[in-house]
Amino acid sequence: MADFAMADIGYASLLLSLVLSLYAAGAAFYSARRNRPEVLASAKNAIFVTAALTTVAVGILEWALITHQFRIQYVAEETNLAQPLLYNVSALWGGQEGSLLFWAWLLAIFTAIVLVQNHDKNQELIPYVITGLGIAQGFFLVLMTIVTDPAQSGFFIYNPFNPAAAAALVGNPFRMLDFTPVDGNGLNPLLQNPGMFIHPVTQYLGYVGFTVPFAFAMAALFTRRLSDVWIRTTRRWTLISWLFLSLGLLFGMQWAYTELGWGGYWGWDPVENASLMPWLTGTAFLHSVMIQERRGMLKVWNLVLVMLTFILSILGTFITRSGVIESVHAFGVSSLGPWFLMFLAVTLLSFLYLLFNRMNDLKEENELDSLVSRESSFLLNNLILVGAAFATLWGTIFPMVSEAITGKKVTVGAPFFNEVDGPIFLALIVLIGICPLIGWRRATVENLIRNFLRPFAAAIVVVIVLFFLGVHEWYGIVSFGTASFVLATISLEFYRGVLARRRQFQENIIAAAVNLVANNRRRYGGYIVHIGVILAVIGIAGSSFYEVDTQANLSKGQTTQLKQFTIQFDGLQTYPTENHDVVAARLTILENGNRIGTLVPEKDFYSVPGDPSQTQSTTEVAVRTTPLEDLYIILAGFDSQAGTATIKVIINPLIVWLWVGFGVLVGGTLVAAWPDPREERALARSRVKEALAHA
Repeated sequence: MADFAMADIGYASLLLSLVLSLYAAGAAFYSARRNRPEVLASAKNAIFVTAALTTVAVGILEWALITHQFRIQYVAEETNLAQPLLYNVSALWGGQEGSLLFWAWLLAIFTAIVLVQNHDKNQELIPYVITGLGIAQGFFLVLMTIVTDPAQSGFFIYNPFNPAAAAALVGNPFRMLDFTPVDGNGLNPLLQNPGMFIHPVTQYLGYVGFTVPFAFAMAALFTRRLSDVWIRTTRRWTLISWLFLSLGLLFGMQWAYTELGWGGYWGWDPVENASLMPWLTGTAFLHSVMIQERRGMLKVWNLVLVMLTFILSILGTFITRSGVIESVHAFGVSSLGPWFLMFLAVTLLSFLYLLFNRMNDLKEENELDSLVSRESSFLLNNLILVGAAFATLWGTIFPMVSEAITGKKVTVGAPFFNEVDGPIFLALIVLIGICPLIGWRRATVENLIRNFLRPFAAAIVVVIVLFFLGVHEWYGIVSFGTASFVLATISLEFYRGVLARRRQFQENIIAAAVNLVANNRRRYGGYIVHIGVILAVIGIAGSSFYEVDTQANLSKGQTTQLKQFTIQFDGLQTYPTENHDVVAARLTILENGNRIGTLVPEKDFYSVPGDPSQTQSTTEVAVRTTPLEDLYIILAGFDSQAGTATIKVIINPLIVWLWVGFGVLVGGTLVAAWPDPREERALARSRVKEALAHA
C-alpha cells in the first residue's frame, strides 16, 4: 500500500499546485488592476507553496525510482533492478511524464527566486510577471493532472465519473498499474550514459530560464513600461539561461560523439535542431539589447526576439513529446501534441495583440546614423542569426508540412542544412570580427583602415601558410582564415585595453589584463565568449573538412593502417557488468611505428524486458585525443567464434578545440554575468527615469 500512498500524495501535490498556480496568476492580475496589495501578497504566498508542493512531487517520484516502486507505471517503464543508481536518478527526466514534472518543478523554483529577487523592486511589473509565470506553470501542471488519452477515456479532459479516466492521464507521472511487475523495463540503453545524466538538465534549465525574461517582456507590454528596465532586470537571467542552452548543446554533442558511434557530434537531427534554434535567437537577443540600452533603439525587435526564444523553447518540447517528427531523442507518439500547439498559438496571439496595441509606446529614441556603424553591424548580426534559426526551423518541420499537404513525408537530411546554414554561419563569424572594429553611430574611413589592416593581414598570412602546408579545401581555407581574422581583432582589442591601463595606472601586463577584464566585465566577457566560439569553429572546420577513415575486418594479430597510425587487433574480450554484457576489441596503437597505447572499443548488449533471448546493443567508442586530432575507433562488428572484429578507424583533426571552445565560452559568460555595481547603478537610473515618465 506504500506505493499507492506515495502516488496519491504525489498526484495530490500536483493537482493542488495547479489550483495554486492558476490562483496566483488570477490574484496577481486582480491585485494590479484593483490596487489590492494584500491580494498580491496572497498570490506570492501561493507561488511559494507551489514551489514546495512540486518539490514534494519530485522527491516522491525520485524516491520511487530509486527504491523500484514498480506499481507506479513510470517507475516500471524507466527503471529496473539491474540499472545503476545514477541512471535511476536520471530516469526522473528520462521519460515523458518525468520530464514534464521536472520542467514544472524548475519553473516553480525559478518563479519563487524571481519573487525573492524583486521583493522590493519592479512592483509595477511583478504582478503581471506572476500572472505570466503562473499561466505557464499551470499549463505544464494541466498536462500532468487532467489531460487524458481520448482513445482510452473518450475525452481529452479527466472525467472522475469514468473509472478508466485515471489510467488515461497521459502526463501523470504517478499513474498506477493494475499489478506489480517483478522488474521494470529500464531506460533506453542509449540514455544510460553519463552525458545523458547532465545534458537534459542543462537543456531544461535553459529552456525554462527563458520563460522569465519573456514574462517580464509581457509585463512591460501590459503596463506600457517599455524602457530598458525590463531588459536590465532580466539581463542575468538571460545570460545564465543562454549559458545553460550552450551547455545543453555541448553535452548533447559529446553524447552523440561518444555514444552513437558514427564518428560525428552533430547530425541535424530534429531534436538537435530544436535545441539550436532558441540558442540562435537567444544569442541575437543578447546582442540586440545592447543597442536598446545604449541608444534606445530596436525596442520592438527585442520584444520579438525574446518571444521567439520562448516560443522555440516550447516548440522544442513539442517536437520531443508529440511524436510527429522521428528522432533518436524523441519520445513516442503522444496525445499531448495538440495541447502544446494550442499553448503556442494562445501565447503568440496574446503577444502580437499586446505588441500591435502598444506600437505608439515603442517609438525609437534614436535613428540609425550610418550603415557603417556598430549598431548596423549588430542589426545585421541579428538578421543572420534569425535567418539561421528560420532556415533550421523550415528544414526541421518540412517533413511534417509535406506529409500534411501531400500525404508523403519528404526527408530533409544533413546536406540541406550544411548547404543552407553553412554560409550563414560563416557570414556570422565574419561579423564577430567586424563588430568590435566599428565605432558607435558612425565610423570614418580612416578608422576602418586603421582597425582592419592588421587583422586582415594576419588572416592573409594564415591562409598563405596553410596553403603551402597542403590545406587546399576551399571551405576549410575560408573558415581558418576567417577564424584568424576574428582572433586578431579580439587580440587587438585586448592589446589596446591593456596598453591603455599600463600607461594610466603603471601596472604590469598581468595586473593590467586582469583589471581590464574585472572593470569591464560585460565587454571583455563578451570578447572571451567570442574567442570560445572561434575555437569551436576551428574544431568544427578541422573535423568537417579533413576527416579521414578506413574500415577493416581483422583476425588476432592483424593490423590496419590510417595515415601515421597502425592499429593492431589483439583479440576480443567478453564479460558481464551489472546490467549488460560487453564485447570489447583490444587494440594496440602505433604512431609512426612507435607504440603509444591501447584502445578498447566495445559493444554493450542489454536484455529486452520480458524476452531475455532478445538484446539491444549500443556502441561505446574508444578515443585518443591530442591537440591536433582525435583517433576515433568503432567496433562495427565481430564474430566471436572466428575471433575476428570489424573496426572503423577515423581521424578527426582539431576536434578537441570544439570542446575547449565551449569551455572558454562558459568562462566568458560567467565573467559577463558576474555582478557589477555599475550595472546596478544603471538599472537604478533607468527605474527613476521610467517612474518620472509615468508619473
